[in-house]
Amino acid sequence: MKINPLLLFGIFFIGISSIEAQEKTSLTLDEAVKLAWEKSNEVTLANTKVNSKKYELQEVKNNQYPDIKISGQYQRLTKASIDLHNNSSDQASAEPMPSPDQALLGMATLSLPIFSGFKIQNSIKAYDNLYEAESAYAAKTKEDVALRVITYYTALYKAQKTLDLLNENQKQAKQRVTDFTELEKNGIIPRNDLLKSQLLVSKTQLSIDEANNNINNINFYLTTLLKLDPSVKLVVNEGDFFSLKTSNAPSSDAVALENRKDLEAIRLQQKASEANIKIAKAGYYPSLALLGGYTALDLKDFITVKYAMNFGLGLSYDISGLYKNSAHVKVAESQALETKSSEAILTDRIKNEVQKSIEDYDLAINQSVVYDEALQQASENYRLVKDKFDNGLSDTNDLVEADVEHLNAKINTALSKATIIQKYYELLSVSGQLSQSFNLSKI
Repeated sequence: MKINPLLLFGIFFIGISSIEAQEKTSLTLDEAVKLAWEKSNEVTLANTKVNSKKYELQEVKNNQYPDIKISGQYQRLTKASIDLHNNSSDQASAEPMPSPDQALLGMATLSLPIFSGFKIQNSIKAYDNLYEAESAYAAKTKEDVALRVITYYTALYKAQKTLDLLNENQKQAKQRVTDFTELEKNGIIPRNDLLKSQLLVSKTQLSIDEANNNINNINFYLTTLLKLDPSVKLVVNEGDFFSLKTSNAPSSDAVALENRKDLEAIRLQQKASEANIKIAKAGYYPSLALLGGYTALDLKDFITVKYAMNFGLGLSYDISGLYKNSAHVKVAESQALETKSSEAILTDRIKNEVQKSIEDYDLAINQSVVYDEALQQASENYRLVKDKFDNGLSDTNDLVEADVEHLNAKINTALSKATIIQKYYELLSVSGQLSQSFNLSKI
């Protein structure tokens, strides 16, 4: 049976096309951010730290509950000689004392703290604030990861768009070389003009290679962050990218000082440090606890004790704490001052970050307007120079220069639109509103 070679080629071509289609994946920015929050190691670690703080808080809360312990013993005894040392007159006529050979002992004790210088209550407050602070840091980690995704996503779009424009221009440049080759053969243009057009093709090819290199690197960074197979080729659809909203951008640092999660975390740490001061001062007070117990004893053939219950109060006071504990208090107060200073430093840094982001966002918008105007000017200039060249009124240098300027103008215009979106999300990030913009503050 003979197989048509064209059929084999068609099957092979379809197979190759399907493989390439499987490797390329289109992701919206929203999908990429959500995937990063679900898969990234940083978010996983942040969530684990939150759970650790939650368990530590529960451990501290357990200190306010009573301690109940039970114990039991069974012992084999040797033949013991028992002498009660009594002075009874009939001791000589008394029967010999039994010698038990086993002992059973059971005990149950209860201790319930009543007062410990408010140490337990303040410990709960401290750990509760530390738990909330860790949760705030986890939210900040998610925002940082989201911003990394946005940075890579925007860079990938810029590289892909640049490559598209370069490939489009390369086609025109190669066609010009073909046309110039025929003109040079017919002696219409000098060989130098042909070489200039060929040089432009070579330079454009270098730019194409560089753009491909950038795409491969950025694609690897992004797939690694999203825990995707490195062989997957991510594609940013222009429609998805420019459908992103860039309205209601923050215009002051007031929103940031209210919403920044790292600032919220350090404020909660400040509350925890204030509770730690009270915990340290608890060493100046005595501790009072409610005590209770039950004992059962059985020495075989000798003595049996049942229902031996006890209850009362236990008081302890470390006298040395009156002069030793002052060092603990000073350490706690100093740590509270450190946290307060850290909060002031972070507040100033946030103000600077917001101001810079506002300026960068406004600059991106203004530059985009200028680039739009420059594109119109470059397009008209290239059209005029091309007409002059076709009519023999302009040389190859003018044409190549106009072509390069037109290409640069198209690239700058396309990238400036993406830069506006990137700077907008950077402004949201420093203002603490990035998670809300994706409606995924919790995952």
